[in-house]
This record gives sequence, structure tokens and C-alpha cells, in this order.
Amino acid sequence: MRSGRVVGCRVDETTSLIIGLGRVTTGNVVVGVGEDQAVTRSLFVSEWRLAGSSPRAKHGFAALLPVVGTDLAMTTIRFGEEETGARYIFAPRLASAEETAALVAESAGSQSAAVIDRLVDVLMVGNVNRRRLLTITALLQAAHASDGFVELIGESHDGATFLQGWSRSMAPGPCRVSVVGNATPVVEECGIAIFPRPDAPDSASGFVGLLEANQAARALDIEGLVYRGRAGWRYAAVHPRKRIAGPLETPEHIRSILLRTHSAPDVLLSLRAAANSFEGKETVSSLPYPVRMGTDNTFEADGGNLLVSGWLYDPDDHVAAVRLRRREAAARVDERWTRLDRPDVTDSFNDQQHFAPSLRSEQHAHGFIAHAHLPSEDSGAPLYFELTLRDSRRAFLPVKPTRVSPRLAALRQIGSIDPANCALPAIIDTQIVPFLSETGRSAPVIDAILDAGSFDQESSPPIVIGAGETEENISPLLALLALDPETRRAPIVIAMPAERYRRQAARLRELARFYRLSARLVSVKGTADFYDLLEAGTQALSCETVVSLSASLIPHGTGWYGKLLSTAATLKGSVVSPVLTYEDHSIRWAGSWIDDGNCDEPVVGRYTGYPLKAVTGMTLTRIAAASLECCVMPRDALVRAGGFSGGYLGAQEKGLDLGLRLSRSGIDSYLLPSVQMWGCDDARDGDGPAMAALVEEIDRKIFKSQWAPVLAVEKHPKRRPA
Repeated sequence: MRSGRVVGCRVDETTSLIIGLGRVTTGNVVVGVGEDQAVTRSLFVSEWRLAGSSPRAKHGFAALLPVVGTDLAMTTIRFGEEETGARYIFAPRLASAEETAALVAESAGSQSAAVIDRLVDVLMVGNVNRRRLLTITALLQAAHASDGFVELIGESHDGATFLQGWSRSMAPGPCRVSVVGNATPVVEECGIAIFPRPDAPDSASGFVGLLEANQAARALDIEGLVYRGRAGWRYAAVHPRKRIAGPLETPEHIRSILLRTHSAPDVLLSLRAAANSFEGKETVSSLPYPVRMGTDNTFEADGGNLLVSGWLYDPDDHVAAVRLRRREAAARVDERWTRLDRPDVTDSFNDQQHFAPSLRSEQHAHGFIAHAHLPSEDSGAPLYFELTLRDSRRAFLPVKPTRVSPRLAALRQIGSIDPANCALPAIIDTQIVPFLSETGRSAPVIDAILDAGSFDQESSPPIVIGAGETEENISPLLALLALDPETRRAPIVIAMPAERYRRQAARLRELARFYRLSARLVSVKGTADFYDLLEAGTQALSCETVVSLSASLIPHGTGWYGKLLSTAATLKGSVVSPVLTYEDHSIRWAGSWIDDGNCDEPVVGRYTGYPLKAVTGMTLTRIAAASLECCVMPRDALVRAGGFSGGYLGAQEKGLDLGLRLSRSGIDSYLLPSVQMWGCDDARDGDGPAMAALVEEIDRKIFKSQWAPVLAVEKHPKRRPA
């Protein structure tokens, strides 16, 4: 540095640090920058008396200048008003943060600590980014060569970070801290406690602190701490031989030192809570109170959607809160769970003497079922219950979730409950329905494709047959397709679950060759019903139009294929469905219409149960939603509508849901009464009447919750034809 010239250092995109020689007013000073010095701005100036004598200058100064993009090539600066201010020119090269810090320390001598502290006070206000924090670190290291080290960094399951080390300036109590590392810097208060360290340098003491989850960085990314100590701002680097403790080890480290620390009461309480955090093991059974807990089922669907059931024995009401946790995410389950009687839990404690005083209670509602949602980005992070007692102590119960589809989780859960249980309606309304409604869909995945002979999907629209596990034998359907002159020449896609494909692919291939059918066999993973198979079957094609056909349906005569196609040709881009009937010639489905006057069932099939002759005289009719069990539709219709919903247990509302979404996406639906298909209702192996009724009730409630508000304001075909 020399008189009349200043050295500039870019702190970040918004601030520059300028140092020079001369007497400049301290505090907030008006300056003019560049050629047009009439444009002024305010900057902060800190001044000092030079450590060494100089005939030209006795003082040095440092200034923090707010900059804009045009200041990158600034050449001159004026401190003060235009008439009386001191003018300087900039050195031709910008200095680095380390060079600037060394110049300040050299010229200010013993005053450098106070000068740098004033500069850091200003720099730590507002937006502190990584580049600015590195400049602050360089300044503090120049003024204080070493003020201590961080020797241990402890991770935790709730996202907080434990720090342990030694320092000369760390003060107990709340402390302003910013972590130097790869994460975005945040300046916040951190609770610090100190303790004696005989092995630390003179006048230094040990310290421990907790960084909250919102300011904590990954342990490996932490390089040091900028903090406000007893005598100003200081920097403590992370020791090269630092130790990183995992979430299961950190609580033990805190407990080993907690009794030797002293600090403000709230800081010690937070450290005590961290010392009592989750260590990967069950601690409920060690509580000195009659409080015990267990789980029966823990199901996790995609997106961190959880359905848990178990029991909590707490007859004396010691537990204040029950949370389900994964890392820093938590869900308060005792505010949303449904309780149910579990006399078996009470009976299991009859022979335990220390639980005897609590057995006078007649309460048996120890069971619970709860739906919760926790982020699932880190699938390997442990999942656990946290019980908070009224005396503030905590206990933990780790659980291992079973990853299943939402449908399977709900079916298993309601299948484990006695249909006569009085809590079942509440469980369905407050747990099962929300769990299914909030779960995203998992699209079926094609596992393998096998063509039986030549397969030309461009010759005519392919027939996509969905053959689930309930349709044991599709040979009769293939025989009927071979006997119909129209379908005999049509390409046929048979989509089936992967397990069935493994068992039957070879036999079906030979059967297709025997009937001289052009067939493509598709193995699909992640299927629940015909609709998932239909979706996967269409993905195995590239043509414009497809004909869907459930393997549970049988054509009522020949010629149906041509009638559907010829009708669809006059209604470009629409969906056309036939009438579905039972074997006794009664109607199973003949169109869906909106019923404004029925809040419980906003969409109805008006002819269900009628004799077939009730609709045989009808002409082509527009309806609110088609039946996708058998229809002609554009191949990309399913993609345009977003695919089938994964939130239904049965097939009826699932198909109706997509039919309505097709209409909302601009694809009209029509009923062609002159074509009929025979079939029966959807059946599930092992389902009794009680389970079937529950599934129907749950699906109806899900459908109503999603569609009743929409249909109330949209226009759809509402009246059945005369």
C-alpha cells in the first residue's frame, strides 16, 4: 500500500473491501466511485493508526463498499463530499481475501483484532453467503492465528449436529454462529456449554454445542465455525483429525460430558434432551412406570405414506405425546390415531406385580391404528416411535416398515380387524380412506414380451386382453376369438401378471399358434387388477387405436369387433363401450350418468339389474364415463388422463374414476347398446361377503371425496335416454 492508492478485494457479488493509507472519517461515509463521481453512495469505514512510522501517512483505513455490476472496472474513488473529499486511485489488480487480511494485520499491528472485529460485525449482517464467509474466515485467521478447534462432530436422527472441541473465546450460553462449509451459511444462535479441559492450551476450555437442523450441514462438509465469543468474532477450524460420530453414537458422547458442563439452563436442557435421543434400541420397557408399547403392522407405501397398528399400555396416563419419526421429520400420531379395545394387552400384564396398581382400571382401548406421512428421501434412515412422558423424559421403539402397495397394505390391515369391532367405521373413515386417498400411484412395469408368430399391430386395431389371476382359463375366450372371422385376423395382446406369465406363457403361445391367432404375450409386474394389465398392454403397442377386453367377459355373438370399430371411426378420438350383461340376460352395466340429486352416489349406472331388452332399442348414446373392461379408445388415452388411480381397493370405482378423467381430458364417451358382452362382477380369491362389502364401502367413500366437489360444478351427460 502507498499513499493515494487503495487496494480492492471482492468480498462477494454485492460488497467490496477497500484498504488504503490516509485519514478518512470513520462510520458511514458518502463516497463517489468511478468517472461519474456525482453519483454517490454510503459505505462503512474503519480506521487505525499505522503500526510503523511513515513520512506520508500516519493512518490506515478499511472500507466496505456496496457494489453493482458496473463497479468491476472502477478506477477511482472519492471519500467525502466532492469539494472536500480525499481522492484515491485503485491498484490495477484486485487482491485476494488472504492478501487483504495480511495487509490489514501488518499495517494495524495490535489494533488489527479490533479493526477486523468491526468489519466482521458489518459483514455478518444480511445475506451471508459462502464467498463472504470465506472472506470473514481469512480476516479472523489473520487477526487470531488459532482460537481453538472442533474435534468431534456428532450426527443425530433429528437433523441436529453436536460439536465438541476447545476454544479460548467461547462463552457459555446462546452464541451467534455460522458454519463454514458447503451448505448455504445461516447465522443463528447456538447453545454453547463449556467444561474444564486440562489438556487444552492455557486460558482455553472445552466446549460443546448443538446446531439445529435448519443450520446444520453434513458432518463431512463442516470446515469450521465463525462465532461471536467473549471478546468479539472468532474462527474455530475443524481439526484435521476430527472424529465424526454417527446418530447411534452421539447420545453417549453427550452423556459422557454433560455432568461437567455449565451454561444457561435452557442450553443444558437442550443438551440433556439430545443425550436422551434415539440410539437405535427400544427403551420403552426400561421406563419406571406402567408404560409399554408394541406394534402389529407397519406398512409403508410410495412417498413415505405409512399405515401403522399396535398397542400402547398406559393406564395411568403418563404419556403426553406419541410421535413417529424418521430423521428430522415427525408425525404426532396420538392426535390422529383411532383406538380400539385390546383386552389381550391388559391380560398379558396380570402376572406382573409392578403393574398391579393400574389394573383397577376397566379401560381396554389399548390398541391403535394410525395413518402418517413422513418424507422418504432417505429410505435407509431408521423409523421409530418416540414417547414423550409428562415428566419430559423420552422413550423409543424402533419399527421396521414393510414396503407394499397401498392397496395391499389397506387390505391386510382391515383383514386383521374383526368386522364386528365397533371401532371399524372410525378406522375406515379416519385412517384407511385418508391413507389410500393420499397415496400416489405406482405404474405397472412390463417385464417381458413374447410374440406368438408374426404380430402386425398396424393391420387392424389390436385387442388388449387383461388376464389376471382370477381368470384361471382363458382358452374358451381365445377359441371364441378364433371362431369370429373379424377377430381371427386381429392382433391380440394378452397382458398377465409376471407369475402367471412364468407358468402359462409357453402353453398360451402354443394355443395361439393352434388357433392361428396373431398374439403378443406381455408379462407385467406391480399389477392389482385388469386395469393395470390394460395399461401395461397398451404400453407394449405403438398403434393409434386399441380395443380393451377383460378376460372375464365373453362376446355375445360374432361381429362385435367390427361394430365397435365402425362406430368409433365416426367419432374420432372417442371411447365407445358395449353393454355388459349377466348370464341371465340382466344388465350389469349400460352407461354411467351424473346424478345431481344423489350426494351419496354422484355417478350412477341407471339400468343395472334391468332386463337386457330395456336397452336393446336404444341408439348410440353419449355417457359420462365409459366402461374400460371392453371399449374402443385411442391408445394414448390412458397417458393423457394420467393413468389409473392407485388409491382404490376394487375395480368398479377405479374404472369409473379413469372414465371420468378421460371425459375431463376432452375424450368423449359413448354407449353402443347393439353390442353386448357377458360377464360377472369382479371377484377376489378368499374374499368373503364382509370383506367385499368393506372394499365397496371404502372405494365409494374415496370416489365421493374426490369427485363429488368436481361434478357439482362441471357439466356432463346427466339424463338417461328416453
